[in-house]
Amino acid sequence: MATMSVAPPVSGVLLNDFSLQVATVNGSGSQSSNLVLLRTIFQMGVPISGKNLFPSNIAGLPTWFTIRASRHGYVARKKEIDFLIAMNPETVREDVLGLDPGASVLYDEPLKANDLRHDVTFYPVPFDKLVAGVCPDAKLRKLVRNMIYVGCAAHLMNMEMEEVERALRQQFKKKQKAADLNWGAVKAGFDYAVTNFPQPDRCRLERIAGALSKTAGKIIIEGNAAAALGCLFAGVTVVAWYPITPSSSLCEYLIEYLKKYRRTPDGKATFAAVQAEDELAACGMVLGAGWMGARAMTSTSGPGISLMSEFVGLGYYAEIPGVIFDIQRVGPSTGLPTRTAQGDLGFVATLGHGDTRQIILLPGSVEECYEMGIAAFDIAERYQTPIFVLSDLDLAMNHWMAEPFAYPTKPLDRGKVLRAEDLTRLKGDWGRYRDVDGDGIGYRTLPGTDHPAAAFFTRGSGHNERAQYSEKSADYTNNLDRLKRKWEGAREHLPPPVVEHTDSGEVAVIAYGSTQAAMVESLDQLREHKINASYLRLRAYPFAAMVREFVAAHQRVYVVDQNRDGQMFELLQLDLGPELASRLRSVRHYNGLPVDARSLTDAIVALEGAK
Repeated sequence: MATMSVAPPVSGVLLNDFSLQVATVNGSGSQSSNLVLLRTIFQMGVPISGKNLFPSNIAGLPTWFTIRASRHGYVARKKEIDFLIAMNPETVREDVLGLDPGASVLYDEPLKANDLRHDVTFYPVPFDKLVAGVCPDAKLRKLVRNMIYVGCAAHLMNMEMEEVERALRQQFKKKQKAADLNWGAVKAGFDYAVTNFPQPDRCRLERIAGALSKTAGKIIIEGNAAAALGCLFAGVTVVAWYPITPSSSLCEYLIEYLKKYRRTPDGKATFAAVQAEDELAACGMVLGAGWMGARAMTSTSGPGISLMSEFVGLGYYAEIPGVIFDIQRVGPSTGLPTRTAQGDLGFVATLGHGDTRQIILLPGSVEECYEMGIAAFDIAERYQTPIFVLSDLDLAMNHWMAEPFAYPTKPLDRGKVLRAEDLTRLKGDWGRYRDVDGDGIGYRTLPGTDHPAAAFFTRGSGHNERAQYSEKSADYTNNLDRLKRKWEGAREHLPPPVVEHTDSGEVAVIAYGSTQAAMVESLDQLREHKINASYLRLRAYPFAAMVREFVAAHQRVYVVDQNRDGQMFELLQLDLGPELASRLRSVRHYNGLPVDARSLTDAIVALEGAK
């Protein structure tokens, strides 16, 4: 019989409010077990998020999966781990020693984790013995044994076994035999825990039922899957891509959606999906399709953006629509390819040699990954330019709770397109790069338009308003000035910032992207420190006028970046000018882990104390 060691009590029960981490190795089949735990908590009405920290190399290296359960609705990573499931001998020492006093550890008995310290509660479990009793096939035991800890955790945390089984069978869906085998392992773990650990742990669950449920009607989805749905509803017909972590799953999801929903009644595909030889070629295909009038996209990460820069410059100067999703990871170079960051912002803002200004969308939730996945194509065609959607690994590849997505009802915006009847009315007198409306956007035609005046040249070299080759200084400066006027005009037509005003006129915070989840929690923590901060979340670049108004209304404005150099901080300084820029303070998080609220709170409190 196992001997449970109990730490001296340091706090009360953590009811529906704790962080659970599973430490295993890559390729051990733990993901299914972890998702069963995640869905069980969700099905009990408790808000959750799930984050997978996985290695960039081969199977057998450490991996951690963290589940945040919060009755308050907080879904950012929690800095502290309250309950650890330790299955990896390579990391058990570091994992256990990194816990705060009073934490709990469920571990594989041979690891002898209880020898490491005496101020946490230990639950040793003989996994190999238990799995041998439920899985006759020795080859399968490696995969099934992880379900033992699901059963143990279910007892210790008061999970409802009916919900555990429902989550498990959802995970294996039509694989009845596999589901039955894994359910047997769950029950074995549960029975063992009941016998050997009769008292529940301080990390405890209690169903939030009925109208009080905070998960009823909601879904769990990754940001890349949400973005792919947005692209589908936006009418994308061309997908060109090259695989790279953490962007690959976006195109993989999208291709599966297209195969299901973009076929004629006789089964013929009405889309093209091409895996190119590299990212540069993928970008070229997107621009070629965009020039032809198709809605086209690609997804990549920082190294791919570097390779795409030449074609992006062509798209900017020749004014060709296309959508590029940049799922950011840690750089420079290969960096940490399976860690999250917001490190491409400064690079993308002016991507392309010479004078370029790019339009960027910044989703802060999976709902916005979907919504901006739709909007990006309208914006690309309205402004006739490549549009960047900057997500990151945390938002894109992790599991988030969301409201079901709204079905789009707004018609597609194809922008300034001249059709045959327009060309007849104009008697052929039009210029592809002529600004007739003062907004910097010229009119274009689509190849195949049945009119002799429909054709035009697309030039990446010097050209005049009729797209004729020109090296005249006046033509060049006029063209660059018009392009900047077009970019400036986009300020008030992109997704606007979201502002939460308070009574404070002194302190404010500006953040963007996946920082949103941590910032919501941090604002509550700041109030505990008597810091009542206003909050503005940026959703696009160039910045709307209200950003300047927001900064002008506060004395100190903290700008939160998930990068070393404070790239959004720097862009805001450039945009606001010296007087308002002096009000900005930089808060940076760049260790590769999803940002947590406590780190932001501590940084702002320290800076406020030093003001």
